[in-house]
This record gives sequence, C-alpha cells and structure tokens, in this order.
Amino acid sequence: MARHSGAPGRVGLRVEPRTEPRGRVELAPLTEHLLSIHVGPSARMTCHVRQRYSSGDATLLPAGFSGSWVEEEPRRSLTVRLAPALLRLAAEDLGLPPERAGLTPQHRFRDARIEHIVHALEADRTAARPNGRLYTEGLGLALAVHLLNHYPAPREARGQLSARQSRQVTDYIESHLDKNLSLARLARLVEVSTSHFRTLFKRSLGMPVHQYVILRRVERARVLLQEGTLPISQVALEAGFSHQSHLARCMRRVLGVTPKALARGER
Repeated sequence: MARHSGAPGRVGLRVEPRTEPRGRVELAPLTEHLLSIHVGPSARMTCHVRQRYSSGDATLLPAGFSGSWVEEEPRRSLTVRLAPALLRLAAEDLGLPPERAGLTPQHRFRDARIEHIVHALEADRTAARPNGRLYTEGLGLALAVHLLNHYPAPREARGQLSARQSRQVTDYIESHLDKNLSLARLARLVEVSTSHFRTLFKRSLGMPVHQYVILRRVERARVLLQEGTLPISQVALEAGFSHQSHLARCMRRVLGVTPKALARGER
C-alpha cells in the first residue's frame, strides 16, 4: 500500500502505553483520532459523572474532540493514535466518500475486536516489530475499518443536542432522579421524537440515556450514603432505585463498592 508507508508514524498509526496521573486533564482539540484501552487496575474518573474504568474498557475520541475531566486515581492504558488519512483510506476501501471518514465519541465501552488488535499492535511494538511493515499496516487498516463500520460519525450535520438542549435535559434528569423518568417526557423537552431523542442524546453525551441516568443515580446515592443521615433502603428510594438490592447491584458495577462499604466510610 504505497499510500501509507513503513515506520509507525508514517503508517498513520502509533501505539504506546500511557499512565495518566491523578488530577484534572485539559484536552486541546485532537489532530488525530485517539483510542485507548484500560489495562491497569480499576480506576475512577469524573467526566459529567463519576465512572470506574476496568481492564478492557475502551475510550474513542475522534479528531477535533476537546474536553476536560478529572482522573481520581492514576489510570494505565494502551493508547492508539490514528491519523485522519488512515481513516480516509479505510473509507475508500469500504466504498465510502471521504466525508464519511469520521468517528463518534465513545466512553467506557467494550469491543473484543478492538482489544485484540490493540494488544497485537502493542506486542509487535515491544518486540521491535519483527513482523515488518505489512503486518503493522494490515492491523492498522483492519482497526480503522472496524471503527468506521461500528462507530461512524453521524451523517447529519445537525446530529447532536444543542448546548441549551443538553442543559435542559440533564437539569431535568438531575431534579427528577427519584421519579420514574420517561423517554417520551425527555424528548418533549427538546421537541423531538422519542427515537430521534435517543440517538441525539447518545451522540451528545457519549452514552445511552438509561446509562447516564444510572450513573447519576449512583452518584446521588454515593453522596447520601457518605452524609450518613439516611438508612440504605431510604437512600435507594431517594436516588431513584426501586429497592436496596437494585442500588447495590448498580453501585458495585459502577463504583466497584457496595452501599454498606460506602456507608461505613470505606473506599
């Protein structure tokens, strides 16, 4: 493939291990697509909501993305940077026009195919690339094709909620966490259909509505438990969970701890 050549930088793909230290991260607009796979011990970070990353969890940030978040604990990952030119080549191989070579942000998701390719690239890198240029190019192109097939940028220019609409929806969710929230009601707030709202919300917030609501409810419960003024069963209801076991199940999945442990002041 003469259009992208030998050394990793010229292939349009670079892989490297990274350790993000504890603290606030300010990300300037990216010039490349950034894909990372968490490989170390589980670690918490906060971006809109507090999340716990476990080994195998992935993040995908497209070129042009910018933002900020807080790393609450050091977080280790394998990071892959893909040049826009490599995505355009993958789009060409898929028979897509160059303007379809974009990606959609994804946060804390799992994809076995991506994980396999990234680990293969890292194994080849640490062994000083014994398999040569074609192997690296082949893996890089396979990764780019997979990303375009599964996480493409929306076709519509108006593919997200506006900043005002996002605030409307998230403020409403926050003030009604203890209520039985409905997609139809949330969609009416921004005057779109329910099915379209689901798509717009995920593109704008990086996760489905139900996942966002669960994360916010877990965060509400965490605060109430650490205040220590309510029994766990009441905290579950105040945070919008149907019962104490529902809270425990979601809290263990999101934070890796139980409500009882938080109520006792354990981390």
